[in-house]
Formats: sequence, C-alpha cells, structure tokens
Amino acid sequence: MRPLPTLIALAAAAAFGGFAATGLTTLIDQRAQAAAAVTAAPALVPAMGSLPAAVDGQAMPSLAPMLQRVMPAVVSVNTKQVVRVRNPFADDPFFRRMFPNIPQERINESLGSGVIIDAVNGYVLTNHHVIENADDVSVTLADGRQLKAEFLGSDADTDVALIRIPADKLTAIPLANSGALNVGDFVVAIGNPFGLSQTVTSGIVSAVGRSGIRGLGLQNFIQTDASINPGNSGGALVNLQGQLVGINTASLNPQGSMAGNIGLGLAIPSNLARDVVDQLLKNNGVVIRGTLGLETQTLTPQVAQGLGLGETRGAVVTRVYAGSGAAAAGLKTGDVIVAANGQRIDSAEALHNYEGLQPVGTPLALEVRRDGKSLTLRAALKAQPGAVAGASLDPRLTGASFAELPEAQRSAGLSGVVIKDVARGSRAAQNRLQPGDIVLEASSGEFTDLAGFQASFARKPQQLVLQIIRGNARGNLLVQ
Repeated sequence: MRPLPTLIALAAAAAFGGFAATGLTTLIDQRAQAAAAVTAAPALVPAMGSLPAAVDGQAMPSLAPMLQRVMPAVVSVNTKQVVRVRNPFADDPFFRRMFPNIPQERINESLGSGVIIDAVNGYVLTNHHVIENADDVSVTLADGRQLKAEFLGSDADTDVALIRIPADKLTAIPLANSGALNVGDFVVAIGNPFGLSQTVTSGIVSAVGRSGIRGLGLQNFIQTDASINPGNSGGALVNLQGQLVGINTASLNPQGSMAGNIGLGLAIPSNLARDVVDQLLKNNGVVIRGTLGLETQTLTPQVAQGLGLGETRGAVVTRVYAGSGAAAAGLKTGDVIVAANGQRIDSAEALHNYEGLQPVGTPLALEVRRDGKSLTLRAALKAQPGAVAGASLDPRLTGASFAELPEAQRSAGLSGVVIKDVARGSRAAQNRLQPGDIVLEASSGEFTDLAGFQASFARKPQQLVLQIIRGNARGNLLVQ
C-alpha cells in the first residue's frame, strides 16, 4: 500500500497532466470531478462545509432576485476606430506597383460596458474613454440584440459619456443618491470584464470622495473592493436595492490593469454622472464648467509661518482676476482657503478639483484665513469659455484657438493651456503652432490656466516666446 504523501503527489501530478493536455473547458470539468472524488475520500481531505438553504425556517439571503431585475440594463459597448497606417514603402511608385493592395488603414476595436438609465429615450451611460475617438459605436443588450448607437456627448474631464440606442422593451436602472453612501455599504459591480458578458462581483464601499490620483482628471471617486477589471469600464455599481450608485471607471494596480484586480476599484458617483448628463443634454453634448477666477498655490510651512498660521493646509490665493466670482466675493491675495461648502481644502489641487466638479452658478461658502483670523466669504462660480481665439490675445497668434488643459494631464502634474485648433495658412500656422501643443509658459507673463493665459496678454510682449510640449519633446518657440 502506498503511503499517504505518495497518493497526494500522484493525484496532483494527474491533475497537472490533465491541465497540460486539455483546454480550459476540460480543466474545469476535471476540477469538478476531482472535487467530487476528494469529497468521497474523507481519509485524504476533509469535506468542505456549505451554507444551509435556510436557518430557523428563513431562506438564506441572495442577490439573485435583485440581479435579475438589474442585469438586463447593463450592456456591452463595442467601438471601432479607423486608423491610417503609416507605411514608408507606400510612397514608392515601384513598391505600389508590385503590391497594389497594400493596406492603408486598419480598424482598432475595443470593448467596454454601459448602463441604460432611460428606457424610454434609450439613453446609455458609459465612460468617455470607452468611446473616445470611435468612428462606430454599437451596443449589445443582455437579450442578444445588437444596435448601432448614436453619440450624444461626453466629458473627458469626468470620464462620462452618453449614447442613445433605438430600441424598445428596454430595462433601465434607477439612479440613487450617491451622497448617502457610507464606507462599509455593500455594493455590486456588473460589467463585461475581459470581454466576458454579464459578470457580477460584489464588495463594500472602501472610501468615498477619493481624489488625488495622478492622471484621472476631476476626481470624486467611490472606492470599492468589488473586482473591476478591463472591460468593466462604464458598467454599473449598484446598491442592494438595485439602484445605480456609480459608473465603474478604473482599477488601481501598480503592475498594470492586465495584472488583474487587487481590490482597489474606482467608480464615478451617480450624482456626478447625473449632473454631467443633464449638461450634455442641455448644452448640445458639452459640459460648461464654472470657475472662481483666481490662482492659488498650496500652503507651505514657510508661507504658513509668514502668514501667522498654525496649520499647514489650504490653498493660498496668489492672484484674483478682475470681474471674477472671487473678486466679487472679496477674496484677496494672501487669503488661505481651507474649506468650500464644508468640504476640506488641503491644497491648490484640491480647490481646483472641487471647482471643476461644480455647475456654473453654484454658490460657495468659502472658509478663509486672513491675517490669522477666520472668516466666511460667499462666492459664485462663473462660466469659463471653452476656447479663446488667439487673435483676441495677440495678432501673432491669429488663427489659433486655446483651451483649458485636459484634467488628466493637469492631475499628472502639468499646468498651462492646449492649442485646440490652428487654421491652415494662418499666421499661427506660419509660426509653426500645431493643434495639441501644450503651452507651459509664455513671455507674456505667468499663468496656470486659460484665464491666466488671457490675463497675461493685458500688455503685449515685445518678443513673444512660448514654451511648448509637442509629443515627447519640449522647447521654446519664437512667434513672429
């Protein structure tokens, strides 16, 4: 009779041999058969305990009834993008004659998730990064129907997008008040990770109001330990009542998203998503943001000491623009903003993030430290322009338009403005400016955003030099 360790080693070798010789489906079958065999041999491995079907006559709780109502509202979003292929041989006449069918373009496809939030109008909520630059967007419903989607609008800074599908007999998920979420509340994530349809994971709310994550735009995330993997983007995060509390958007993994979930998932709160959708529908597919109209820097120990403050936190006002909401509120250079509408403001980045998440006209109660004293100032956010024409700043910039730097780049540590468009043959084009250039500095004066860039041209510089980033290169450009 073979000793017990030898039997276990043979059993393990047999299981591994089956894995090496068969596919994934066979492996699953073998694991099920092996589990049954092990259970029948208690001398080797004790049988695992299982939950009873009922306790004291009460059925064990299950998420199945809620999921049966909710899952038809979660869809698969497929996008296609036509990308022109850069082939160095395509310009050679001899090569083109030898190979007349050389491909000049390819199609990139990606897969994500979406949530039906309005069954009557066919509105589907998803992530901006799921449909970004797509030439074609289609939706596959839980019942197998495939439909071409209409793009209604998106907001890159909050990673929210809205599309519409022409279908009847749809199921929608009602939106909950995400502001009522607490750490420890149970949540369920539904989506299509790795292209697998209708996958459900569960967990709890690990944190609310999560921000300060590099490269993710404006941030007020729900953090959860429910598994969120590639393909889950745009899917639903629901509470136990089957109400939408968030839109799954990202997972944090230092080894990359393809390494799998490690219990650090992020979702966009439903309240924020609702506000963005309202603006997209009202403003022809775009979001108009508000601004206080000031520049700040994070309070440092040296500055705090100079201002006579015992606490080193907050955003120090370094500049107030004329005619702005900040000027109307009476904010002054040297003021330290430590809270807005009761929310702590620990840094200049935190204040900027808070501003960007509020609709135009939002009244703000700003808690300020001035000359060592505390006071509360009332301010309102004014609309900031989506783009500024270069001709209105300086004739040398005629033909170019400038816009705010995308928040994903700003949260990654950059500041400045981005060139949105350059008209062909214009003076800006002759000065070699290109769309997508990031302007970090200018000889016109200091600035960190579009409003500051405008204000810096109050006096036209005799010599205009722009420091720009183009691709991976950085350099100075003399504008004639």
